[in-house]
Amino acid sequence: MLRHYQDAAEARPDAFIRYEYTKLLDASRAAIAKYVHAPPSTCVFVPNATTGINIVLRNLVYAPGDVIVCFATIYGACEKTVEYIAETTPAESHKIEYRYPVSDEHLCSAFERAVTTIRAQGKTPRLAVFDTIVSLPGVRMPFERLTALCKRHRVLSCIDGAHGVGHVPLDLAALDPDFFVSNCHKWLLVPRGCALFYVPERNQHLMRSTLPTSHGFAPWPKEGAQAINNPLPPSGKSDFVTNFEFVGTVDNSAYLCIPAAIEWRGRLSWQGRSGEEAVMAYTRYLSREVGRRVAGALGTEVMENAEATLGECNLSNVRLPLSYAEVAGGDHGEAIKIAQWIAKVFVEEYNTFMAIIFYDEAWW
Repeated sequence: MLRHYQDAAEARPDAFIRYEYTKLLDASRAAIAKYVHAPPSTCVFVPNATTGINIVLRNLVYAPGDVIVCFATIYGACEKTVEYIAETTPAESHKIEYRYPVSDEHLCSAFERAVTTIRAQGKTPRLAVFDTIVSLPGVRMPFERLTALCKRHRVLSCIDGAHGVGHVPLDLAALDPDFFVSNCHKWLLVPRGCALFYVPERNQHLMRSTLPTSHGFAPWPKEGAQAINNPLPPSGKSDFVTNFEFVGTVDNSAYLCIPAAIEWRGRLSWQGRSGEEAVMAYTRYLSREVGRRVAGALGTEVMENAEATLGECNLSNVRLPLSYAEVAGGDHGEAIKIAQWIAKVFVEEYNTFMAIIFYDEAWW
């Protein structure tokens, strides 16, 4: 499907981009909206989760005392974006520190304590950024509980669901986050790069610009100013949808593959299950079983908390039987170099790849 749409765009660029593409994009938006149980009016696409998080952080207007709350395991590029916002706007950042394995209750309590502390300082916890599934280490966060806590404490919730769609069941209407972004080119098996960006209608006025700003941007009206020319055909869709419909001349063919990916997954079966239930049951089984076997072979363990909630996903973290003191001499920088070396050897000598992380004085 990807090659088909790329060929169609190259064969007749203007006809495709101006007229055919928008209809296909609407079909993809409808398909992903049904998949995550959300209205199509709330779903648009961006190239990846990092772009979506940037759009949220860079669109919000901050006042002195506003604080962006994040967690110790926030994705590195997103943390750097938070710090950039703290450097260039009145906003401040507050990171909740911890070391896995910790319980879901620990994370939720730590979040509530952070909100209380920030307010006690006379500041405003404006936005909280947290994951569905953390990537390094690969663990599930209690994102449902954290979203509910954000509502209770009047904090905007911004969920980095990079590993969400196609990985865990999602009902965005029930979850009701303020902002949610999730890569479709990971667990949903859509070609790169394609991510769902969900914004409920109550918050769409806050997301005024795409990244970069598109032809669909609507500037504030100025007395005597003429309308800025938009060369694209007029649209009867909402400002939010129109804004994200065409963001410069790039290859968005992956966006159009959503219906085919969902349809294909619906035909799969495993152990009496079918469709998404089969896919998620199989991948969860595979992750846990392989993690258990590898840890057994190495004589180590899989990272898990007492409640066994960290592993409620398709990722397992197996500790390698290496001594930090003996192998790296207790040098953190050297330990990072060793992790990078291991990953490179996997690729160059074994034609495979596994993420290697040095975490809490151990390699995983």
